[in-house]
Amino acid sequence: MPSNKERTIAITGSASGIGASLRNSLESDGANVIGIDLNDADVIADLSNVDGRNQAISETLDRAGGALDGLVTSAGVGPPYDPEKIISINWLGTVKIINGLREALAVSNSTAKVVAVSSNSTTITPNVPESLIEACLAFDEEKCNQILGGYSGMASMAIAYAASKTAVARFVRRSAPSEEWAGSRIRLNAIAPGAILTPLLQGGLDDEEFGDAIKTLPIPAGGFGSPETIAKWIEMMLSDAADFMCGSVVIVDGGSDALLRPDDWPKSFTI
Repeated sequence: MPSNKERTIAITGSASGIGASLRNSLESDGANVIGIDLNDADVIADLSNVDGRNQAISETLDRAGGALDGLVTSAGVGPPYDPEKIISINWLGTVKIINGLREALAVSNSTAKVVAVSSNSTTITPNVPESLIEACLAFDEEKCNQILGGYSGMASMAIAYAASKTAVARFVRRSAPSEEWAGSRIRLNAIAPGAILTPLLQGGLDDEEFGDAIKTLPIPAGGFGSPETIAKWIEMMLSDAADFMCGSVVIVDGGSDALLRPDDWPKSFTI
């Protein structure tokens, strides 16, 4: 695998939170990082709409010279935020970028790595409608919006967030073993952080409706996680240590998932 000085890695959401911590760490080790965000980035693009996503793909390919060694999709929004925008940014702003940059990853001189940022909300959020997750995976925005229209307030935002992040995890699981990905020497995996003290989480904590709910989340390891901690995990998932990782969803959440679902993993497999 090339050294960091020879690697080109694109990061969405590079201007703050996990993306910013990861960028700083990778660049300090010599990597060439292409940051994608609404501001303070190499590629300025709005991933909530088609034009912005296409622009992000085109400009990233230009800056990378058509070849990427890694991609991390950390751009995301959550409550309190417009539920429809949560879906468009977290889901479409992830999978469309991953698919749009696949060919550049396939021509890397090494085994390319993709790390999609999911969330432990995929497992600990109750009553997320399966129909909404499947509508995401079918790229049916109209149906997504129709389903979300049946909810309001906190519930609408919470299920939009959990559904978008669950769709990301399922996309990774369904796609990673395929010839298109694993067969093209691209390792596609996801990380599922818990409550990490980013500007996104702080916005929720500061909200009158969501703040108290967030504070009641049990975290056995104590307190919120740091962006720097998650960045270190992602660096490992971008390294040659992850050559044998394929379709993994790694939960790093201080024990919240284990506390709330102690017996739900592993599931048995029979044929």
